[in-house]
Amino acid sequence: MASVSHLAPTHLGLDVHKDTISVAILAHDRDGPDVERISHDEASVRRLVGRFPEPRLLRACYEAGPTGYELARLLHSMGVRCEVIAPSLIPKAPGDKVKTDRRDCRRLARLHRAGELVAIRIPTVQEEAVRDLCRARADMVEDRTRARHRLGKFLLRHGRAWRGGNAWTLTHERWLLAQRFEEPALAATYAHYRAVLAARDAQLEAIQADLASWYDRAPFADAVHRLAAYRGITQLGALTLASEVCDWRRFGRAAAFSGFCGLVPSEYSSGSSTRRGHITKCGNEHLRTQLVESAWPTSTGPRSGPTCATASRAWIPRWWPGPGRPSCGCAAALVAWPPARTPRMCRHRDRPGARRVLVGGDGGRTMLAGHRSPLRSAPG
Repeated sequence: MASVSHLAPTHLGLDVHKDTISVAILAHDRDGPDVERISHDEASVRRLVGRFPEPRLLRACYEAGPTGYELARLLHSMGVRCEVIAPSLIPKAPGDKVKTDRRDCRRLARLHRAGELVAIRIPTVQEEAVRDLCRARADMVEDRTRARHRLGKFLLRHGRAWRGGNAWTLTHERWLLAQRFEEPALAATYAHYRAVLAARDAQLEAIQADLASWYDRAPFADAVHRLAAYRGITQLGALTLASEVCDWRRFGRAAAFSGFCGLVPSEYSSGSSTRRGHITKCGNEHLRTQLVESAWPTSTGPRSGPTCATASRAWIPRWWPGPGRPSCGCAAALVAWPPARTPRMCRHRDRPGARRVLVGGDGGRTMLAGHRSPLRSAPG
């Protein structure tokens, strides 16, 4: 029978860069790790793992960063357990002002063996592909906003200020088409700005058409149909939320999900003093932005358009919004309809254990959800 020391794992701390990987090898019977550097390619990684007789006893880790998850997937295919660590949650000494690749990988190996690191979830290849497509659309929205600002500031510099209400509406577009410049250089500049904006609009429409094909396809079809039934969440927003979260079951409490999004207040309390400030914004920025945008419609009265009605019927086919009917459309409300004393309220929302998620900035206190998420029972 193999001894206990023979079955003890060996920890590998990896400091990963584009061209090189600094590796700290910490054996079970050693206090300090051995450090070496290898090239960042598949052949070098396979040679490193091949030096150990039992790859299943290796425990590797590296910080999440621009190199992505390809290294972790390669190690998993070789039988090596690899975790991707959240960089913001790595313990650091306040007096440690020296940072090198050797020190980083040694610290990772020691902390990983001590169990002091927090690993993130590694998405599948398909999940990551859909998420990248959603993030590419967000980048294109930012590019279009910059193009709009350049065009608007160009017109403002030459005394063409728009005062007819909201910008980038049909009325504003007709006003833009009516603008003329006598100077040939200014006319050419205006034409180029308009052409760039038209190209950005076309790119955005094209990528949204590509995203629409993923509403009813794996791995997020079920999550998109469930999320799109909520008020304020479109199918595109639902796909963005589903691709950023992937597995909703990993959040046992609403506070954990709020922390993942960075929607928790900062705090600096000591003794009898309690000081809370702005939200931390330390979580997933793409997810937090989509949640806040989805919560905006709750500031106005409820309206049921054709898109919302179609999404709600896809979730529960028997429900259709109408005068005097419950607004949530859940199964419990349908069974108990019509209620005895509360004709326009759904009492089960106030049952014990119902969770509320608070989203918004300092001044906004918008309630995004008032009951349990329907996605907790199914994978993302």
